[in-house]
Amino acid sequence: MSTQQFEDCFNLVASSSANAYAASSIGWSPTKKRKEMKLPDLHYLLVVNPASRSAASSVEGFLSFMLTYEDGHEVVYCYELHLAPPLQRQGVGMHLMSLMEHAGSRTGVEKSMLTVFVENEAALRFYEKLGYTKDDYSPEPRTLRNGTVKMPTYTILSKSLQEWATDEEDEQHG
Repeated sequence: MSTQQFEDCFNLVASSSANAYAASSIGWSPTKKRKEMKLPDLHYLLVVNPASRSAASSVEGFLSFMLTYEDGHEVVYCYELHLAPPLQRQGVGMHLMSLMEHAGSRTGVEKSMLTVFVENEAALRFYEKLGYTKDDYSPEPRTLRNGTVKMPTYTILSKSLQEWATDEEDEQHG
């Protein structure tokens, strides 16, 4: 990925999610987000507009993911999914998620996971439509000593990738 493409990806995150990060328990730090986005094992699927390759910005969307471990099990974890507004609700996000899930399944991973802000209702509906449900490791509301209930600002969702493995076995034997 070129330096310009990385900047395009960062700018998509900043423009669409900086406020949600700032309002959350995670907080918004451009420096920390850039560092996270440069993790060596992080993979990117880029949506590039060929007509704008000569323009200052050509990346119109991306999904970043990593094969990692959660509770001792290997999972494929979606770090970010961001699309420019004209690409939203056009099936692009669904296609990117499908590519990531397929990659996870092909490497033998049993589960896909992601984190989403609870205030992002459109994203929650999108992931639910794709079969994601609240994971056992998602934070629960906490009751403070004074009785105040502190609601989590994000939730962790997951989806079994066993259906991919079954589909691939059917293709091999069918």
